[in-house]
Amino acid sequence: MQLTTYIADLLYRYECVIIPGFGAFLTRYKSAHIDDTSNTFHPPSKIVSFNKQLQANDGLFANYVASVEKCSYETALQQIRNFTAQISKELSEGKTVTFKNIGAFSLNEEKSLQFEPLQQQNFSTSAFGLSSFVSPKISREVYKETVEALEEKAPIHFTPERREAKPYLKYAAIAVIALSAIGFGSLKLYESQVQKFNYAEREKANSLVENQIQEATFVIENPLPVLSLQVPKHVGMYHIVAGAYRLEENAEKKVSQLREKGYAPLKMEVNRYGLHQVLYASFDNKLEAQQKLYEIQRSENADAWLLVQEIR
Repeated sequence: MQLTTYIADLLYRYECVIIPGFGAFLTRYKSAHIDDTSNTFHPPSKIVSFNKQLQANDGLFANYVASVEKCSYETALQQIRNFTAQISKELSEGKTVTFKNIGAFSLNEEKSLQFEPLQQQNFSTSAFGLSSFVSPKISREVYKETVEALEEKAPIHFTPERREAKPYLKYAAIAVIALSAIGFGSLKLYESQVQKFNYAEREKANSLVENQIQEATFVIENPLPVLSLQVPKHVGMYHIVAGAYRLEENAEKKVSQLREKGYAPLKMEVNRYGLHQVLYASFDNKLEAQQKLYEIQRSENADAWLLVQEIR
Protein backbone atom coordinates (compact mmCIF):
# COMPACT_ATOMS: atom_id res chain seq x y z
CA MET A 1 0.00 0.00 0.00
CA GLN A 2 1.83 3.07 -1.33
CA LEU A 3 -0.42 5.48 0.61
CA THR A 4 1.02 4.27 3.93
CA THR A 5 4.40 5.62 2.83
CA TYR A 6 2.80 9.03 2.22
CA ILE A 7 1.26 8.94 5.71
CA ALA A 8 4.67 8.23 7.26
CA ASP A 9 6.18 11.15 5.30
CA LEU A 10 3.55 13.55 6.67
CA LEU A 11 4.00 12.35 10.28
CA TYR A 12 7.57 13.68 10.23
CA ARG A 13 6.23 17.21 9.53
CA TYR A 14 2.76 17.41 11.09
CA GLU A 15 1.23 16.53 14.46
CA CYS A 16 -2.11 15.43 12.97
CA VAL A 17 -2.65 13.50 9.71
CA ILE A 18 -6.32 12.72 8.97
CA ILE A 19 -7.28 9.81 6.69
CA PRO A 20 -10.77 10.85 5.45
CA GLY A 21 -13.40 8.29 6.40
CA PHE A 22 -11.01 6.23 8.55
CA GLY A 23 -9.39 8.24 11.38
CA ALA A 24 -6.41 10.40 12.33
CA PHE A 25 -2.81 9.68 13.33
CA LEU A 26 -1.62 11.96 16.16
CA THR A 27 1.93 12.50 17.42
CA ARG A 28 3.18 13.89 20.73
CA TYR A 29 6.72 14.69 21.88
CA LYS A 30 8.49 12.50 24.43
CA SER A 31 11.77 13.67 25.94
CA ALA A 32 14.88 11.54 26.29
CA HIS A 33 14.76 9.06 29.17
CA ILE A 34 16.66 6.19 30.82
CA ASP A 35 15.28 2.72 31.49
CA ASP A 36 16.74 1.86 34.92
CA THR A 37 15.94 -1.83 34.64
CA SER A 38 17.96 -2.37 31.43
CA ASN A 39 20.33 0.67 31.68
CA THR A 40 19.10 1.78 28.24
CA PHE A 41 19.32 5.42 27.09
CA HIS A 42 16.49 6.45 24.73
CA PRO A 43 16.67 9.64 22.57
CA PRO A 44 13.82 12.20 22.23
CA SER A 45 10.96 10.89 20.10
CA LYS A 46 7.44 11.48 18.76
CA ILE A 47 4.90 8.88 19.91
CA VAL A 48 2.16 7.95 17.42
CA SER A 49 -1.46 7.31 18.46
CA PHE A 50 -4.74 6.89 16.54
CA ASN A 51 -8.13 8.59 16.95
CA LYS A 52 -11.05 7.10 15.02
CA GLN A 53 -13.33 10.09 15.76
CA LEU A 54 -11.35 12.52 13.54
CA GLN A 55 -12.47 11.55 10.03
CA ALA A 56 -13.44 14.88 8.38
CA ASN A 57 -11.27 15.71 5.37
CA ASP A 58 -8.93 18.65 6.06
CA GLY A 59 -7.27 18.49 2.62
CA LEU A 60 -3.74 17.79 3.91
CA PHE A 61 -3.47 14.11 2.94
CA ALA A 62 -5.35 14.48 -0.36
CA ASN A 63 -3.26 17.47 -1.45
CA TYR A 64 -0.04 15.61 -0.65
CA VAL A 65 -1.15 12.53 -2.62
CA ALA A 66 -2.14 14.74 -5.58
CA SER A 67 1.25 16.51 -5.59
CA VAL A 68 3.27 13.29 -5.35
CA GLU A 69 1.16 11.29 -7.82
CA LYS A 70 0.84 14.36 -10.11
CA CYS A 71 -2.90 13.89 -10.41
CA SER A 72 -5.98 16.00 -9.69
CA TYR A 73 -7.38 16.53 -6.21
CA GLU A 74 -10.52 14.53 -7.06
CA THR A 75 -8.42 11.57 -8.30
CA ALA A 76 -6.41 11.63 -5.07
CA LEU A 77 -9.62 11.58 -3.01
CA GLN A 78 -10.86 8.56 -4.95
CA GLN A 79 -7.58 6.71 -4.28
CA ILE A 80 -7.99 7.42 -0.56
CA ARG A 81 -11.58 6.14 -0.61
CA ASN A 82 -10.46 2.90 -2.29
CA PHE A 83 -7.62 2.60 0.24
CA THR A 84 -9.90 2.95 3.29
CA ALA A 85 -12.49 0.58 1.79
CA GLN A 86 -9.82 -2.12 1.33
CA ILE A 87 -8.62 -1.67 4.92
CA SER A 88 -12.17 -1.94 6.31
CA LYS A 89 -12.78 -5.12 4.26
CA GLU A 90 -9.61 -6.83 5.53
CA LEU A 91 -10.36 -5.87 9.14
CA SER A 92 -13.90 -7.23 8.90
CA GLU A 93 -12.42 -10.54 7.73
CA GLY A 94 -10.39 -10.75 10.95
CA LYS A 95 -7.06 -9.83 9.38
CA THR A 96 -4.39 -7.60 10.88
CA VAL A 97 -3.58 -4.61 8.65
CA THR A 98 -0.01 -3.32 8.95
CA PHE A 99 0.99 0.22 7.99
CA LYS A 100 4.69 0.14 7.09
CA ASN A 101 6.88 2.08 9.59
CA ILE A 102 3.77 3.17 11.57
CA GLY A 103 1.94 0.25 13.25
CA ALA A 104 -0.78 -2.38 12.92
CA PHE A 105 -4.60 -2.34 13.10
CA SER A 106 -6.92 -5.14 14.21
CA LEU A 107 -10.39 -5.73 15.66
CA ASN A 108 -10.79 -7.06 19.20
CA GLU A 109 -13.51 -9.42 20.45
CA GLU A 110 -15.96 -6.49 20.78
CA LYS A 111 -15.23 -5.53 17.12
CA SER A 112 -13.54 -2.32 18.25
CA LEU A 113 -10.60 -1.00 16.26
CA GLN A 114 -7.21 -1.45 17.98
CA PHE A 115 -3.94 0.25 16.97
CA GLU A 116 -0.47 -0.95 18.03
CA PRO A 117 2.25 1.59 17.09
CA LEU A 118 5.69 0.47 15.94
CA GLN A 119 7.96 1.17 18.91
CA GLN A 120 11.21 1.27 16.93
CA GLN A 121 10.04 4.11 14.61
CA ASN A 122 10.91 7.68 15.64
CA PHE A 123 9.17 10.54 13.75
CA SER A 124 11.13 13.30 15.52
CA THR A 125 13.39 15.08 12.99
CA SER A 126 15.40 16.67 15.81
CA ALA A 127 16.53 13.17 16.90
CA PHE A 128 17.43 11.98 13.38
CA GLY A 129 20.32 9.51 13.49
CA LEU A 130 20.07 8.95 17.25
CA SER A 131 19.38 5.44 18.51
CA SER A 132 19.00 3.78 21.89
CA PHE A 133 22.08 2.33 23.57
CA VAL A 134 22.89 0.34 26.70
CA SER A 135 25.52 1.57 29.15
CA PRO A 136 26.91 -0.68 31.94
CA LYS A 137 26.10 0.46 35.45
CA ILE A 138 28.91 2.36 37.19
CA SER A 139 29.88 0.82 40.54
CA ARG A 140 31.28 3.75 42.52
CA GLU A 141 31.69 1.80 45.80
CA VAL A 142 34.39 -0.41 44.23
CA TYR A 143 36.48 2.62 43.24
CA LYS A 144 36.03 4.12 46.70
CA GLU A 145 37.35 0.99 48.41
CA THR A 146 40.35 0.89 46.04
CA VAL A 147 41.29 4.51 46.82
CA GLU A 148 41.00 3.95 50.57
CA ALA A 149 43.32 0.94 50.31
CA LEU A 150 45.92 2.99 48.40
CA GLU A 151 45.78 5.79 50.97
CA GLU A 152 46.51 3.32 53.77
CA LYS A 153 49.55 1.90 51.94
CA ALA A 154 51.04 5.20 50.71
CA PRO A 155 50.10 8.12 53.01
CA ILE A 156 50.87 11.59 51.68
CA HIS A 157 52.81 14.03 53.92
CA PHE A 158 53.00 17.77 53.29
CA THR A 159 56.24 19.54 54.44
CA PRO A 160 55.89 23.35 54.80
CA GLU A 161 58.60 25.27 52.98
CA ARG A 162 59.81 28.79 53.78
CA ARG A 163 60.41 31.15 50.89
CA GLU A 164 63.40 33.46 50.87
CA ALA A 165 62.28 37.07 50.97
CA LYS A 166 63.53 39.27 48.13
CA PRO A 167 63.32 42.99 49.24
CA TYR A 168 63.95 44.46 45.77
CA LEU A 169 60.66 42.99 44.48
CA LYS A 170 58.75 45.18 46.96
CA TYR A 171 60.27 48.40 45.58
CA ALA A 172 59.67 47.31 41.98
CA ALA A 173 55.99 46.73 42.73
CA ILE A 174 55.69 50.22 44.30
CA ALA A 175 57.24 51.77 41.17
CA VAL A 176 54.82 49.95 38.86
CA ILE A 177 51.83 51.16 40.90
CA ALA A 178 53.06 54.77 40.81
CA LEU A 179 53.58 54.74 37.02
CA SER A 180 50.12 53.22 36.51
CA ALA A 181 48.50 55.97 38.62
CA ILE A 182 50.26 58.72 36.60
CA GLY A 183 49.26 57.14 33.28
CA PHE A 184 45.62 56.73 34.37
CA GLY A 185 45.39 60.38 35.47
CA SER A 186 46.78 61.59 32.14
CA LEU A 187 44.31 59.39 30.22
CA LYS A 188 41.29 60.73 32.18
CA LEU A 189 42.41 64.36 31.51
CA TYR A 190 42.70 63.65 27.76
CA GLU A 191 39.25 61.99 27.67
CA SER A 192 37.70 65.00 29.44
CA GLN A 193 39.15 67.43 26.86
CA VAL A 194 37.91 65.27 23.94
CA GLN A 195 34.37 65.11 25.39
CA LYS A 196 34.23 68.91 25.78
CA PHE A 197 35.37 69.43 22.15
CA ASN A 198 32.84 66.90 20.79
CA TYR A 199 29.99 68.51 22.75
CA ALA A 200 30.81 72.00 21.40
CA GLU A 201 30.96 70.78 17.79
CA ARG A 202 27.68 68.88 18.15
CA GLU A 203 25.93 72.03 19.44
CA LYS A 204 27.23 74.00 16.42
CA ALA A 205 25.91 71.37 13.99
CA ASN A 206 22.47 71.26 15.65
CA SER A 207 22.16 75.05 15.54
CA LEU A 208 23.09 75.15 11.82
CA VAL A 209 20.50 72.48 10.93
CA GLU A 210 17.72 74.27 12.86
CA ASN A 211 18.42 77.56 11.02
CA GLN A 212 18.32 75.85 7.62
CA ILE A 213 15.01 74.12 8.46
CA GLN A 214 13.43 77.40 9.54
CA GLU A 215 14.48 79.14 6.28
CA ALA A 216 13.28 76.30 4.00
CA THR A 217 9.96 76.67 2.15
CA PHE A 218 8.13 73.65 0.74
CA VAL A 219 5.73 74.14 -2.18
CA ILE A 220 3.75 71.21 -3.62
CA GLU A 221 2.13 71.89 -7.01
CA ASN A 222 -0.73 69.81 -8.37
CA PRO A 223 -1.14 67.49 -5.34
CA LEU A 224 -2.30 63.99 -6.25
CA PRO A 225 -5.75 62.86 -5.12
CA VAL A 226 -5.94 60.40 -2.22
CA LEU A 227 -6.72 56.87 -3.39
CA SER A 228 -8.15 54.38 -0.89
CA LEU A 229 -7.99 50.69 -1.64
CA GLN A 230 -9.57 47.91 0.40
CA VAL A 231 -7.74 44.69 -0.33
CA PRO A 232 -8.63 41.49 1.57
CA LYS A 233 -5.63 40.32 3.54
CA HIS A 234 -5.14 36.58 3.75
CA VAL A 235 -2.34 35.66 6.14
CA GLY A 236 -1.29 32.17 7.20
CA MET A 237 -0.86 28.78 5.56
CA TYR A 238 -4.27 27.23 6.36
CA HIS A 239 -6.92 28.36 3.84
CA ILE A 240 -10.61 27.38 3.57
CA VAL A 241 -11.40 26.78 -0.12
CA ALA A 242 -14.92 27.63 -1.32
CA GLY A 243 -14.39 26.06 -4.75
CA ALA A 244 -12.06 25.58 -7.73
CA TYR A 245 -13.24 26.69 -11.20
CA ARG A 246 -11.95 26.07 -14.70
CA LEU A 247 -13.41 29.39 -15.99
CA GLU A 248 -12.20 32.61 -14.36
CA GLU A 249 -15.61 34.27 -14.77
CA ASN A 250 -17.17 31.56 -12.58
CA ALA A 251 -14.53 32.22 -9.94
CA GLU A 252 -15.25 35.96 -10.07
CA LYS A 253 -18.97 35.22 -9.69
CA LYS A 254 -18.26 33.13 -6.58
CA VAL A 255 -16.13 35.95 -5.13
CA SER A 256 -19.05 38.39 -5.57
CA GLN A 257 -21.46 35.98 -3.89
CA LEU A 258 -19.18 35.51 -0.88
CA ARG A 259 -18.58 39.25 -0.58
CA GLU A 260 -22.37 39.81 -0.44
CA LYS A 261 -22.53 37.30 2.43
CA GLY A 262 -20.01 39.32 4.45
CA TYR A 263 -16.82 37.35 3.72
CA ALA A 264 -13.54 38.82 2.48
CA PRO A 265 -12.84 36.26 -0.28
CA LEU A 266 -9.66 35.91 -2.33
CA LYS A 267 -9.26 34.49 -5.83
CA MET A 268 -5.89 32.76 -6.10
CA GLU A 269 -3.67 32.49 -9.16
CA VAL A 270 -4.29 29.58 -11.54
CA ASN A 271 -2.77 26.39 -10.08
CA ARG A 272 -0.92 23.76 -12.08
CA TYR A 273 -4.20 21.99 -12.85
CA GLY A 274 -5.60 25.12 -14.54
CA LEU A 275 -8.11 25.86 -11.75
CA HIS A 276 -9.00 29.20 -10.12
CA GLN A 277 -9.40 28.59 -6.37
CA VAL A 278 -11.59 30.93 -4.26
CA LEU A 279 -10.87 31.22 -0.52
CA TYR A 280 -13.27 31.98 2.33
CA ALA A 281 -10.54 32.94 4.79
CA SER A 282 -6.98 32.12 5.92
CA PHE A 283 -5.56 31.28 9.35
CA ASP A 284 -2.17 30.90 11.06
CA ASN A 285 -3.55 28.35 13.53
CA LYS A 286 -4.61 24.96 12.18
CA LEU A 287 -7.16 24.32 14.95
CA GLU A 288 -8.94 27.64 14.27
CA ALA A 289 -9.00 26.86 10.54
CA GLN A 290 -10.54 23.41 11.15
CA GLN A 291 -13.21 24.86 13.48
CA LYS A 292 -14.18 27.49 10.87
CA LEU A 293 -14.19 24.79 8.15
CA TYR A 294 -16.62 22.60 10.12
CA GLU A 295 -18.87 25.64 10.71
CA ILE A 296 -18.97 26.47 6.96
CA GLN A 297 -19.55 22.81 6.02
CA ARG A 298 -22.51 22.62 8.41
CA SER A 299 -24.07 25.98 7.53
CA GLU A 300 -23.68 26.55 3.79
CA ASN A 301 -21.05 24.54 1.85
CA ALA A 302 -20.52 20.85 2.59
CA ASP A 303 -17.84 20.65 -0.16
CA ALA A 304 -15.54 23.28 1.41
CA TRP A 305 -12.08 21.93 2.22
CA LEU A 306 -8.80 23.03 3.84
CA LEU A 307 -5.75 23.97 1.74
CA VAL A 308 -2.34 23.90 3.48
CA GLN A 309 -0.07 26.20 1.49
CA GLU A 310 1.96 29.39 1.87
CA ILE A 311 0.60 32.27 -0.25
CA ARG A 312 3.23 34.73 -1.48
